[in-house]
Amino acid sequence: MKHSFLLVSAMFTVLAQVPQGPPRLPPAPNEDEVKLPNGKSQKEEILKADYKQNLKDAAELMKLAGELKADLEKNDRYVVSIRTLKKTEDIEKLAKNIRGRLKRY
Repeated sequence: MKHSFLLVSAMFTVLAQVPQGPPRLPPAPNEDEVKLPNGKSQKEEILKADYKQNLKDAAELMKLAGELKADLEKNDRYVVSIRTLKKTEDIEKLAKNIRGRLKRY
């Protein structure tokens, strides 16, 4: 009996030390958020457009990478064509564009 009393009193002591502030509410929607005329969030629409563009650029990136691989396998010398170098520049540009959009948010 004495042990249960000590246990209960210890629990009350611990609970009394925990700060009891007002309950936290979920964050309110940002009042400064820009809405489009159709009522949608401008940020959400930009994110959707970036996502679609990332998918298109990734598909183009895969296509160019495949063409580059085929060009490199086709050449049996240590010389590459200017067209092949252009493909590497296009691949780099697409990758930078995708990375830039992903790092934006």
